[in-house]
Amino acid sequence: MMDERTVVVDGSPVHVVQGGTGPAVLLLHGSGPGTTGSGAWAAAIEALGASWHLVAPDHAGFGRTPLPPGSRGGLRVWTEQAARLMDALGHRSYAVVGHSMGGAVALALAAARPEQVTHVVPVSTMGAPGAPLSPDLDALWGAPATEEGARDMLSRLLLDQSLVTEQAVAARTAAMRAGEAAFDTLFPPPRARWAEDLTLSEQTLAAVRAPVLLVHGAQDRVTPLPATLPLLDHLADVRLHVLGRCGHAPAVEHQHAFHRLLSNFLSQG
Repeated sequence: MMDERTVVVDGSPVHVVQGGTGPAVLLLHGSGPGTTGSGAWAAAIEALGASWHLVAPDHAGFGRTPLPPGSRGGLRVWTEQAARLMDALGHRSYAVVGHSMGGAVALALAAARPEQVTHVVPVSTMGAPGAPLSPDLDALWGAPATEEGARDMLSRLLLDQSLVTEQAVAARTAAMRAGEAAFDTLFPPPRARWAEDLTLSEQTLAAVRAPVLLVHGAQDRVTPLPATLPLLDHLADVRLHVLGRCGHAPAVEHQHAFHRLLSNFLSQG
């Protein structure tokens, strides 16, 4: 069962869904318009809740978490808010799983809090040195909050187009419209600067002491696999699992395999 609550972090409200019992795992969603913690991670919370306590916030500017006054988001804001959220919830140690933008935040958090972060799982991650803004990510950030925009975005995220159902399109359209005002301030053109903001330095990556499992789809068009490979050169303890016949959303296209990967990796000491 999932619990929803609002936690005040540095004077700003953060919307969180939680579930399960056991060691804490922080789940960080990506940057697509309409993305939320519950939308991205509800299936993982249900699948893994028997062994872990999973915490899935909405990043500032997404879902029901507003941007702090005077902020336009960015890697530093999202990283600091995630760290202080876990402090506020009383978690002294935890694993971090992050999708896409959330993967870059997860790695930055692990570098900033090496004494607290036990494992890191960046999924279809951004953040690798030298990674350019892909045409598909540019289009995704610029997708209008319409049915056509939602359909185009989902078609870019997923290799298996049979998953781009009318129900999925309707749900994403509603979520995009609900968050449209805040999202429009996050990634305005030219958008390469926002991808650069989410790029991690070699020094930051070298500061990550926790073991890292990179999970990536072989056919990812949003954060193409070759652009992610430099992370293997800069992380001290890293392994890569590539899922064939998979786009930018392994947790959707290979849900059961993805949950098994998480369970096995998080169980390792």
